[in-house]
Amino acid sequence: MKGNSFITNFSYICGHKSAICTMKNDSSVLLIFTGGTISMGENPATQSLSPLDSAQVLSFIPELKMLRVNISSVSFNPLIDSSDIQPESWVRIAEIIRDHYDAFDGFVVLHGTDTMAYSASALSFMLENLTKPVIFTGSQLPVGVLRSDAKENLITAIELAAAKNERHEALVPEVCLFFEDKLMRGNRATKRNTEAFNAFASFNYPELAKTGVHIKYASAYIHHETEKKPFAIQTQLDTNIAILKIFPGITEATVNAILSIAGLRAVVLESFGAGNAPRVEWLFELLKQATDKGIVIVNVTQCRSGSVEMGRYETSINLQKAGIVSGYDMTLEATVTKLMYLLGQTENADEIRRRIITPLRGEVTID
Repeated sequence: MKGNSFITNFSYICGHKSAICTMKNDSSVLLIFTGGTISMGENPATQSLSPLDSAQVLSFIPELKMLRVNISSVSFNPLIDSSDIQPESWVRIAEIIRDHYDAFDGFVVLHGTDTMAYSASALSFMLENLTKPVIFTGSQLPVGVLRSDAKENLITAIELAAAKNERHEALVPEVCLFFEDKLMRGNRATKRNTEAFNAFASFNYPELAKTGVHIKYASAYIHHETEKKPFAIQTQLDTNIAILKIFPGITEATVNAILSIAGLRAVVLESFGAGNAPRVEWLFELLKQATDKGIVIVNVTQCRSGSVEMGRYETSINLQKAGIVSGYDMTLEATVTKLMYLLGQTENADEIRRRIITPLRGEVTID
């Protein structure tokens, strides 16, 4: 396998360390450990947190032996904090899934919460013609501490990744994010809280499943590939992107500095409300000059919920005239990673403008 990683089969442990369960297992799931809080344990001597390997993490969750699932794992080595996640990390995850795609029914990616929504969004675009579940999950508290949410999140994520219908097809064949009791489309999720167990939300798209005593799937909202094409991964990502957040008092010098970055190819413009910005001539001129040079500028709202409606108010008409395209109801994470994905495929700015508003993986709603 590429990179510093190794694969371990747990098949599954019951009772003694050396005893292997002989129960019949219906599905197989590969756990991909990248790092994050869920992979941390408390040192009893120092009471500090330190990384655990996959076997140590799973040893804290003996209930896994009750699942009718063959579980194997592969780990990043070393494990990384999610704040250190880079596009190269997404490529590693995609390559692991590609290399083991035929051997497993589903995949669970254990990941830190800070950038989980970015990673889930990126993988949703990078994994093409996906017909198996890829479930991102993590925890707010380390697996080895009291009241940790790691146990429930991991157990349920594995159940979701292994779930099939009566035709032995995956119930959720897309990239998702599971946290607390909600399964969300990966490119629709965003982190909403730094402390609560209910840390993620999908503000502009219904949850794909809700877990309680039973798992209730919202089948009408789950994406299924209609064309039967071979699974493939897209690993060419272009990171020449900037985020420009509008605020009262923003200066011409600030906007000009961002739009003048060498090699810049795309900008995510975080605007007010339904896609509005100050009606000042210098802002229009700078944005127009940028789009005329081939820089793709996508307008998304600073609001957690709702959609950009350019032209609804006079304060967004200038943005339209400047050649800026609407991001509609895409999250910031989905917009950034979709641009990286599209920029990696073509240098044609008009083609990128067309495809950024075309739903590729259910990431945007076009009314």
